[in-house]
Amino acid sequence: MTASVATLPIRSSAERSGEIQRIVLDRPKGNVLDLEMLSAIRARLQDLAREPGPLKLLVFEGAGEHFSFGASVQEHLPGKVDQLLPAFHGLFRDLEALGAPTAAVVRGQCLGGAFEIALWCGMVFGEASARFGIPETKLGVFPPVAAIVLPWRLTGARATQLILSGDTFDAQGAAAWGLIDGCSHDAEAALQRWFDERLAAKSAVALRAAWRASRRILAASLANDLPVLEAQYLNDLMSHRDPVEGLTAFLERRPPVWSHT
Repeated sequence: MTASVATLPIRSSAERSGEIQRIVLDRPKGNVLDLEMLSAIRARLQDLAREPGPLKLLVFEGAGEHFSFGASVQEHLPGKVDQLLPAFHGLFRDLEALGAPTAAVVRGQCLGGAFEIALWCGMVFGEASARFGIPETKLGVFPPVAAIVLPWRLTGARATQLILSGDTFDAQGAAAWGLIDGCSHDAEAALQRWFDERLAAKSAVALRAAWRASRRILAASLANDLPVLEAQYLNDLMSHRDPVEGLTAFLERRPPVWSHT
């Protein structure tokens, strides 16, 4: 009998002599962001940070029809969430430590934690098939990273509306709101055109320095506000019954029965 070989949950590649680095979430259909995938992404980010070389752009993409259904719902339950949430938030700290421009190429579903990753990127290129949303309140929880990054892209009031509603948007609607930077029939081609027009001729060192300088407010909020939101989630929210009910109902494919406790 031949032993099976486990496959990595991501694929990474270097393009244009290392000027573009790509991370592909590679567990279709849903490309779910579980602890294993988060660990693989973070390891790649840390490797790039040690030797960025000519890096001008880091691109996130999903394998198959969808970008990602979001973070693992199973691992949001008690007993796992205290591992998942810090690991997920660590990914954003790793991105800021890398300090390089980022972009997301999105097809299909891009929800919850996956949408938070896309929102954190400097550019989001969506195709007509893309759907975006942060449905956490429908599961009885809230999105800490979105609470930081949505006001960066939208007004604070609109960010609050979106977080409370849990609504999803098609790519055209997301572009109209300013949630993404464009909707086209070929997001990859749009990415490559943008790179050629905006980044290709510039110094990688200058681009990374300009990126860090322009995002210093986001970086400060990540350092100061995210720990507070993480503690609110783990120590306050998860002490209630409704988050567990909402997450369990989702997994059991039934409507939640809220106790409001």
